Amino acid sequence: MRRGKIFDIKHYAIHDGPGIRTTVFFKGCPLRCWWCHNPEGISPEPELMVKPDRCLEECDLCLASCPEQALSKPQDSIEVDTSRCRSHGLCAAACPTGALEMAGREMSTEEVMAELLKDRIFYERSGGGVTFSGGEPLQQPEFLGSLLTACRRHRLHTVLDTSGQAAYDRIAAVREDVDLFFYDLKHLDPEKHREMTGTSNERILDNLKRLSRTDNRIEIRIPLVTGVNDDLDHAHRVADLIAALPGIRDVSLLPYHHMASRKYQNLNKPYLKPDAQPPSDSAVSAFRSVLEAQGFRVKIGG
Repeated sequence: MRRGKIFDIKHYAIHDGPGIRTTVFFKGCPLRCWWCHNPEGISPEPELMVKPDRCLEECDLCLASCPEQALSKPQDSIEVDTSRCRSHGLCAAACPTGALEMAGREMSTEEVMAELLKDRIFYERSGGGVTFSGGEPLQQPEFLGSLLTACRRHRLHTVLDTSGQAAYDRIAAVREDVDLFFYDLKHLDPEKHREMTGTSNERILDNLKRLSRTDNRIEIRIPLVTGVNDDLDHAHRVADLIAALPGIRDVSLLPYHHMASRKYQNLNKPYLKPDAQPPSDSAVSAFRSVLEAQGFRVKIGG
């Protein structure tokens, strides 16, 4: 029985592929993107999230539950000594309000499938299905493969949302059970990509070229951040790259937003690019026009 680590299962998702979907978010990612909207998915291990505004002044159930005595309440709001915390989740289990919450849990293939099959009627009526996202699902290849195989057995449409930063044999091992790849392109300049994500884009681009030569359907997804990758020169480079790849016709532009900043606070992690700004409507429109001029179908958002 395969087991893996996830941090969320989102029911009734309408921006993660066609139709109504259920999205499974995997723990662990090889990239460290400045603008990451799911920081709770970066570490492969479970993490404690603290939401001070939910903490009850008169409650101290979490303090008594922690064997490491990593919690304190100096000003009527919970604080965590991260050097002592072991993220075992006993405090979150004791918290009645959700002020403490574990980001990440281990589940079996069977347990995840039981959740996915609850929504089967919505998939059938809307042309939807299941999306595997993260984090990076290819960081847990055996668990991902077992879920994709099970989805195929139940005839569920599947989307794999990936950065492409993995050994190609991991992609090859699962691709026949993937109906649609969402393939992220952050930046085509290798040095800027390394600066923005912590890794080179060499493997990502090579994997995209290899995958494009198969019969898999691929949609390119491009996060746009002001002054980072939303300029017209980058738009032309992206258009030229994917125009040379067989069969790719769909692109989604994903404008940056600030909604994840609270998550970083809850995880006690630094926001790597606090001054990042959403692109202007005119910048998004200009980027879109470059791609459409090469014949691509372009949409804004997921």
